Amino acid sequence: MVNFRKGFHSPLKQDLTLWYPRMTGGLKGLLLLSLCLVVWTVPIDRNQDPPQEEKADENVDTGLYYDRYLREVIEVLETDPHFREKLQTANTDDIKNGRLSKELDLVGHHVRTRLDELKRQEVSRLRMLLKAKLDSTNTQSVQMDHASLLKQFEHLDPHNQNTFEAKDLELLIATATKDLENYDAERHEEFKRYEMLKEHERREYLKSLDQEKREKEEKRIEELKEKHRQHPKVNAPGSVDQLREVWKETDGLDPQEFNPKTFFKLHDTNGDGVLDEQELEALFTKELEKVYDPKNEEDDMMEMEEERLRMREHVMQNVDINHDRLVSLEEFLKSTEKREFNSPKEWETLDDTKPVYTEEELLRFEAELRDKEVELGRRAEKLRQEQELLKERSKALEAQKREYQQAVMEMSQKQKEQQAQNRQPPSGPNGELQFQQEIQKLANEDSQVVKVPVEQNGEVQNNLPAEPPQNLPQHT
Repeated sequence: MVNFRKGFHSPLKQDLTLWYPRMTGGLKGLLLLSLCLVVWTVPIDRNQDPPQEEKADENVDTGLYYDRYLREVIEVLETDPHFREKLQTANTDDIKNGRLSKELDLVGHHVRTRLDELKRQEVSRLRMLLKAKLDSTNTQSVQMDHASLLKQFEHLDPHNQNTFEAKDLELLIATATKDLENYDAERHEEFKRYEMLKEHERREYLKSLDQEKREKEEKRIEELKEKHRQHPKVNAPGSVDQLREVWKETDGLDPQEFNPKTFFKLHDTNGDGVLDEQELEALFTKELEKVYDPKNEEDDMMEMEEERLRMREHVMQNVDINHDRLVSLEEFLKSTEKREFNSPKEWETLDDTKPVYTEEELLRFEAELRDKEVELGRRAEKLRQEQELLKERSKALEAQKREYQQAVMEMSQKQKEQQAQNRQPPSGPNGELQFQQEIQKLANEDSQVVKVPVEQNGEVQNNLPAEPPQNLPQHT
């Protein structure tokens, strides 16, 4: 189909495909978390050694907000021999209903210590998330009740925030199972919104054209749709024709020698005895290539991934008897004995089925888009006003800065002049040095002090009072 919104075409698929008991090395265990990173199947060379199970990528994310905590708990539990032995004999019901969680009391002390540490780290992380959320909403809280806030997280026991108990493992398994089971439904809903957005943009684009260009564009779109419908017959997924085509094109074997048991072992790429959702979806690549080509304008890769999901769900519905999202060899062989396996109905692609949305849903979606556009416009206007205010404040600060700089320069100049005056002696009114006048004045004062009056006969006049004579004889 025509893609009116660029950026959605992607040859990669990041799909969470499994959350039910299995562990590395083919042992039955707590869970398997795997992602399909490519949408093609690697041909199997019969001359090569049997495929070895690759180590799980530690960086792969399940999409759960507690993904890291989940993985670390599983890794720690795998290190305990007793718990690992119980996992080998446990079934899906034992894990889902919590009976396996009671075995936690028998694990080693170092395992329990590490689990306690992981839980405290998770509680601390959740507290930080809650605080950040409250801060972002400008919620003023004098005292935060972390115990009450932690109750909104279902994957751990909020009443006990220090130790990892059996209830924590039970809650972790139950929550992850519930969240991952809803993953396919969320993918369908996401694809529906994508299709509605694409149709909305197509209509808006046609409205912007005049009558002649609109008719021309509508004709071009119909031609592309018709070109997309012209594809070879698509075999029903899981049918004998579809599996034989994989046997011939991918495995390079004679279709007349098709053997279901051999086919199962060839495509159990990790050798764990079951086909998981990732391995099943790899079988549909040849059928999808008949309809979708990333080089063609009329083919939408997002629709191809939705088609792949529909095929996998169809096979699981007809083959997965115990609904554990795994196909065992026994279930696979039983499916080949059904009538639908040898004479299936022709597979109807998305073009042949009814639209994934109704006109009412599209109208509600467009109303939501308009509301969001109004809200975004309001926020944009608010940001523009704040930007203008910041510009005015910036100008005022710049002017104030220049005034301060001018005042500092003037003050610095005055200080320099004052320092120059302090270094030179003061000058008089005629340009002479002022300190010479002071010296002359002091000299005149000294001369006046030492000047003695002289009489006419040349004797020095004595102005001092005469002392009375002492020790003179007394006369009668």
